[in-house]
Amino acid sequence: MRPAAWKSWVSPRPRFPSLLQGLFFRLFYPCRPREGAERPLWIPRYEYCGGLADFANRSRRWCAPLLSAAFGACRVPVSWNGPFKPGSARYPLIIFSHGLGAFRTVYSAVCTELASRGFVVAALEHRDHSASATYFCPAEAGEAVATAEEWIPYQRVPPGQKEFHFRNKQVHQRADECVRGLQLFEDISRGKSIPNILHGDFDLSVLQDSIDLTKVAVMGHSFGGATAVLATVKEPRFRCAVALDAWMFPLEHALYPEVSKPVLFINTEKFQTPESVARMKRLSSRNSQTKIVTILGSVHQSPTDFTFLTGKFINRIFSTRGTLNPYKGLDITSRAALAFLQRHLNLNEEFNQWDELLEGIGDSVVAEAPFCRSSL
Repeated sequence: MRPAAWKSWVSPRPRFPSLLQGLFFRLFYPCRPREGAERPLWIPRYEYCGGLADFANRSRRWCAPLLSAAFGACRVPVSWNGPFKPGSARYPLIIFSHGLGAFRTVYSAVCTELASRGFVVAALEHRDHSASATYFCPAEAGEAVATAEEWIPYQRVPPGQKEFHFRNKQVHQRADECVRGLQLFEDISRGKSIPNILHGDFDLSVLQDSIDLTKVAVMGHSFGGATAVLATVKEPRFRCAVALDAWMFPLEHALYPEVSKPVLFINTEKFQTPESVARMKRLSSRNSQTKIVTILGSVHQSPTDFTFLTGKFINRIFSTRGTLNPYKGLDITSRAALAFLQRHLNLNEEFNQWDELLEGIGDSVVAEAPFCRSSL
């Protein structure tokens, strides 16, 4: 495995009329080893602790300080702003979409694993009020004077509004952001200058000749899984999607005949319903390359970093751990994803050694899904 590095990035686009058109993402990429490299904080701002408390429907007064005390000093074992390592060939690209109530750093384990295997991964932080918290900089709206950032809070379904209509609007905005993510890297490959509003010192132009835009996938967890499926419809250049315990509810039924790209559904044991799996099977019946597998002993939060960090008390709040060892769960998830990506991005790697996982063959993995569900 190669060292991985990351960098937070905000690209500027005009606001029109009130929708954010910039992109906020954390970039994971292969890098050269560097002695004494800084390791970034896992939760970059205290405001995210307040947002997590809101999402969990807990009091900010006690829950946010508790989360800050538990996780505020946690650092991710990657090199912050590490020197980019050009490959012998161009790297494939993955756009990653987070789940409901998450944000751009919550899937660092999965994204780091993929970057260490030779991918560039852009983990978006969505601005549709589905993140536990996020923010934008006034400079994104074209303001010349630097002022304090403006925060976008997590929003529940408004009273009197049907959940499907609310979430369907969000999933379309999220998929559009995934498409814009791909377009941003296309601009980079054309030599266009993409300034970072956060004033970081990592120059995206080093990626200009290092990303293979013919080998692009979209990936996500939960709400992000549905986002990934929709993104393949909106942007044909996404050659496949990997959906981690996808929450299929927000997708309209009329969309399904339009999903032509292969999807790998990696489900957990304690979340999916018969209705949700039936929607996945509807896609697999149309495309034999679409696969559905379930990781036994896992729960809905198992693909997140929380499963590695939480103690018993925090686990009672967020239900983040199943019976499966978190590291084993990460191995199964990443290896199945890598085997699928090699198959559909035509990679010249040895990830096909894990092809059996795509058929549900292996320890702690089965084909399709047991019908159990916990709360979202």
